Amino acid sequence: MSAKPSWPDPQAARGEGAVRRRVRRVRDGALREAMDEVAAEVPVALAYNGDPFAVMMATPQDIADFALGFSLSEGIVAAPDELAVEEIAESLEGISVALAVPPERASALAARRRNLQGRSGCGVCGTESIEAVLRPPPRVGAGPRIDAAALRHALVELRRSQPLNALTGATHAAAWAERDGRVQLVREDVGRHNALDKLIGAMAQAGVDPQQGFCVVTSRASYEMAMKAAQAGIAVLAAISAPTALAIALADSAGLTLIGFARDDGHAVYTHAQRLSEDAAAAPHATDPGHER
Repeated sequence: MSAKPSWPDPQAARGEGAVRRRVRRVRDGALREAMDEVAAEVPVALAYNGDPFAVMMATPQDIADFALGFSLSEGIVAAPDELAVEEIAESLEGISVALAVPPERASALAARRRNLQGRSGCGVCGTESIEAVLRPPPRVGAGPRIDAAALRHALVELRRSQPLNALTGATHAAAWAERDGRVQLVREDVGRHNALDKLIGAMAQAGVDPQQGFCVVTSRASYEMAMKAAQAGIAVLAAISAPTALAIALADSAGLTLIGFARDDGHAVYTHAQRLSEDAAAAPHATDPGHER
């Protein structure tokens, strides 16, 4: 994947991703009524081999990518060819996705069944046991070596390639960049976990090798984000906000390079820093404990 992507028009996000709602705005003491673009959020029900598994609140775009990415990042299947999207049915209540997996995967799934409710901001809602939440991810491969300039370039391109957020101001994004920082794939959603799942699904559909680039997300690096990235074989995850202590521990054990506070003027590397070459202009100053925030 070497072609530079074209930046989508923010208005292209209208439709499935956004709806219009009337709003009363006050600016500088003046009141006016207008139509506002609001991010859509609907229940998306996932069923495997006819058995309901989870209902996640998500933006109704890229649902096939979401179903595949969720299945991969949750360890339900190990490869895209183990999953078939049999039907995506829309109704007034939401979206139902019928998925088919091999019998042995269905049996394993039954052993770690989830309740049928999940929030857009939650990656582990409904999981029934601590063991299911804290399952050890596979160790990632050697991964790429990138430099700080590539990371900064990816951040700039990511800001330009979020049409839904430009329209509504309410969504997260996850992007896949090549080693040089050129962004190749972006997915948006009201939930940060959903955005990452959609990206993972899109990467799998496109045959992207997760060892040949890095992922940038417009959120904090929570445990679930690190888990999903490691499960998908991504070796470098950069977040524009902070990581959590559990995310750092998981990334360390999985061999994942975890970067937080990724901004134009710097970043912080929490684990496996050997994959990122620093430069003096981008490296945070250790003597400034509040630089990240």
